[in-house]
Amino acid sequence: MKSTNWKKYAIEFLSVFVAVISAFALSNWNDNRNSEHSELKILTEIKNGIGFDLKDFNSNVGGHKLSLRAIDVFRDLIIGDTVNQDSIGLYYTTLFRDYTPVINRSGYESLKEAGLKTISNDSLRFEIISLYDYYYGIIEILDKVFEMQSFENYFAAVNELLHPYMEFNEAGELILITNPEALTESEKKEILSYLWRLENNRKMKLSRYKLILSEMEKVKERVEDEIREKD
Repeated sequence: MKSTNWKKYAIEFLSVFVAVISAFALSNWNDNRNSEHSELKILTEIKNGIGFDLKDFNSNVGGHKLSLRAIDVFRDLIIGDTVNQDSIGLYYTTLFRDYTPVINRSGYESLKEAGLKTISNDSLRFEIISLYDYYYGIIEILDKVFEMQSFENYFAAVNELLHPYMEFNEAGELILITNPEALTESEKKEILSYLWRLENNRKMKLSRYKLILSEMEKVKERVEDEIREKD
């Protein structure tokens, strides 16, 4: 009887033990699966966000290059060279335009909410954090620096000197800026100094955009590789 009871209890204990271990393993598997699903979802959101940012940043790069062309046009105008007036209104607008990046942070915010450790790849996690907290911060800080704000700093001063030479059509659109030959040498130098500062500021921003765009491309490619490995 004792031998029979011992065997019975042993079998029951073994059954309970196996059931507990199986339940624990299944729960662990489900947790891992949910973690991987959450990681994949966040990585996809980050990839898409960087894709939108790349389009926005490249558009800003194009805008700054157009503004540099406008600087050349107005420099020629001030020194007395002949200037094609067909796009003078566009050039005058872009001369002072500020191009503020609109950064899509939704994927990164989702990652911080879920916990940075959600990204299991340590090096990729570090690259993502660096992109959002360091590289994006560079261009955001530049846009907040007062000296870098083109319209705020230079439009009123330049417009005060050039508006007597402007001609507008019936719709009020700028169509012509006549040769400002009546400007004094001091006034011409003042405008040229503004153009010089505008040019240097835009070239600095373009150099930073080049650095950041390179990092964005690299991180996006690394995220895409990670998504392919987990699919």
